[in-house]
Amino acid sequence: MQPHEIKPDTGLCTILGYNAQTGYMRRYFNKIMKHQGINATAIALNIGDEHFEFTMSNVAQSKVDRMMIEKEFAPKVLAYCDTLNEAAQKQGRVDFVEIAEGKVGGYCLDDEAKALFEKPEFLDDQILFVAKMMLIANRWFNAKIDVDEIPLLIGEK
Repeated sequence: MQPHEIKPDTGLCTILGYNAQTGYMRRYFNKIMKHQGINATAIALNIGDEHFEFTMSNVAQSKVDRMMIEKEFAPKVLAYCDTLNEAAQKQGRVDFVEIAEGKVGGYCLDDEAKALFEKPEFLDDQILFVAKMMLIANRWFNAKIDVDEIPLLIGEK
């Protein structure tokens, strides 16, 4: 989705990373939205290490209510979360945060993504990554989860 296509009724979320604008997270999340005809998009927030602490310290009081976390910040976000799901505690990193009533909840989706497949041990990291994007898209915008579409999404330019 291009900036001029964003309308008042467009669903928004944020991605935090060094290169969030051009990263895989935004690419696949927005592909899922477009592929399913959902009027939502991920807005990228490119930051460096020097702005990370300020950003995360203030996110609970900002207008952001859901944010995906690129891998470079995934372990660092733990310290800014009021709650963590079991997978985030176990893996020591966060895939996304949700902010509600001034509290930051951190979530890792490794277990949920693997549970979508009969034999997850045979999957590569890219397939599991796109499965996580589907899970987030479903959670936030009711996108359907169809793992059979993952190879199509990976192959699309």
